[in-house]
Amino acid sequence: MTQRVAIICGGRSSEHEISCISAAGVLSAMDRAYYQPILIGISKSGKWFHLPEDYPLAIANGVLPTIPDTGITVALGVDGLSADGQNLNIDIAFPLLHGPYGEDGTIQGLLEIADIPYVGSGVLASAVAMDKSFAKPIFASQGIKVAAGFVVREQEWQADSARVQKAADQLGYPIFVKPARGGSSRGTTKVKSAAQFAAALGESFKFDTKALIEQEIRGAEIECAVLEIDGQPRASLVGQIKIDSKYEFYDFEAKYLDGATTIELPAQIDQKISDEIRTKAIDAFISLGCSGLARVDFFLTPNNEVIINELNTMPGFTATSVFPKMWAATGVGYTDVISNLLKCALKRTNGVLGN
Repeated sequence: MTQRVAIICGGRSSEHEISCISAAGVLSAMDRAYYQPILIGISKSGKWFHLPEDYPLAIANGVLPTIPDTGITVALGVDGLSADGQNLNIDIAFPLLHGPYGEDGTIQGLLEIADIPYVGSGVLASAVAMDKSFAKPIFASQGIKVAAGFVVREQEWQADSARVQKAADQLGYPIFVKPARGGSSRGTTKVKSAAQFAAALGESFKFDTKALIEQEIRGAEIECAVLEIDGQPRASLVGQIKIDSKYEFYDFEAKYLDGATTIELPAQIDQKISDEIRTKAIDAFISLGCSGLARVDFFLTPNNEVIINELNTMPGFTATSVFPKMWAATGVGYTDVISNLLKCALKRTNGVLGN
């Protein structure tokens, strides 16, 4: 008997389109012998719709997919999810949502209340991982090195911009300015001088009222995927992100639109350093109380110092995304990764009531 899986995509965040592309990947690879997908799209205004399984979710002629603001409305009640007055009889939810209102604990809380098992981390782990300013001290407390930096809120900047500017100057340029609760590098700017700081902060505030200012870490960008298999977090081979030299850093365009980024698998680094990164990836996963999956991003400096950048609880999930690629290189195919996640969703034990 197949289990009905709600593939939830879109959402209200700036990563709406990337979520749609992730959903297309999962739909293409899900094992239909065991799972029946039910596609649910959330529009940018926050409306939920039941979509046909063949709804276009891929990039077409350079145009990113989106969820429309009309269609068959999905409602959530005491009996679960329904559409057109009919219960969808969902067994598992797979919230392929990136950023706020999806990866930050909000939809996880909604699914907890509705008693619907779901893929990925719970409310607290999702919220903490989403807010880099909270995740960094936790990583540091576990002996995982983080970049030097500080947090500034929009109100603080408006009230005393001179003080904030001075703090940024003291870090030394270049620095990075990024939304504390953003993703896909949207709103992130590399700042090379004090004269560029105010504009960068303004760009960050378009995406979040809280910004993270960090010292630039010069080194290789190394990533490791964590997947829960049979109740235990396992680390993939590590990969190194290779970016076209025309990009200053691993920004949104380099990640998704230009095809200028590749990943070297496995990363050509010393085996001892690779093992250290894999261990730290699992340590980071456990320290935040994560479940199911995560992609953990690191910097490796020229003197082999490992510094964590961030942990993503719902990374990009197309067949060509970094997370599935790392597991494919480790010997676990795309379909098997999805099946492991769906099995894990039914056994998740880090919710308040054990679900």
